Amino acid sequence: MDRKYWVPALERADLILTAISRKPGECKMTDLCDVTGINKSSMFSLLRTMEALNWVKKDEKEAYALGAGVAYLNTVFNESHKQNYNLVEHFLKASAESIKAVGETFQLSVLDRNEIIYLAKLEGPSLVKLESSPGMRFPAHATAMGKMMLALLPPDELDRRYPDRMLTPVTSHTITDWNEFTAKLAEIRSSGYSVDQEEIIQGICCVAAPILDASGNAVAAVSTSMLRHAYLDKQEAAHQEVIRLGKKLSLA
Repeated sequence: MDRKYWVPALERADLILTAISRKPGECKMTDLCDVTGINKSSMFSLLRTMEALNWVKKDEKEAYALGAGVAYLNTVFNESHKQNYNLVEHFLKASAESIKAVGETFQLSVLDRNEIIYLAKLEGPSLVKLESSPGMRFPAHATAMGKMMLALLPPDELDRRYPDRMLTPVTSHTITDWNEFTAKLAEIRSSGYSVDQEEIIQGICCVAAPILDASGNAVAAVSTSMLRHAYLDKQEAAHQEVIRLGKKLSLA
C-alpha cells in the first residue's frame, strides 16, 4: 500500500489490539506503551476512544482485554465465512483420517501480514503436546505453514510484508538471510510443500501444504508436527498426507 494513504492512528490501534490479544487481562497502559512504542499521551487517547467503541475493556486492576465490539466483528466475520465454507469444521473432520495415517498432530492456520494465526489443531497420539492453540500467533518465516503461504504470494506482496527484509531468529535453525529465504520459497513453490526443521521450536519438525480457494490462491495451510527423530522416520508419509489433506480442503 502507498504510504501516502496510510493512517497512523489506525496502525497504532492495530498494534494495541494485537498486544492485548496476546496477553488478555495482563497489560496495563504502561505495559502497552512499552510493547508498542506508543507514547503515554497518545496511548491514553487511543485507549479512551477504543473503550468508548467497546473495542477494549479495563478491569479493576487497570489491565486491558478485548471488548465486546471486537467479539461482535469476529462473530460476523465467522458467520459470513460459514455461509460459504466452514474451513475449521472441515479440517477437524478430514484431519482425523490424516492422524490415523501419520500418527501425529495436525494444525490449520491463516497468514496475517508476516505472522500465522492458528485456527485449529487436532492432537495425535504422541505424548508431546505442542503450544499451538487456536488464536496463537507465530512469525511466518520460521514456520512451515507460514513459509508455504508466503511462497505463494506475488513478489511485490512479499516485499510489502517484509520491507526491511529482516528475519528474526527464533531458534538457531531459523533462516535469517533474505536471499537464502527467498531461494527456499522458490523451492517450496516447486515442490508444493514446506518443511520447518526446528526453525520455530527446537527438536520439532513440521511439514505443511496449502489450502487453495477457487481461484488458486492460498487462503490457509495445514501441517503436521512431530519430534525430529519421528520426522526422520515418517517424512515421506508426512509429506504425502499433508499434501493430500491440503488438496481435500481446497476449493481450487
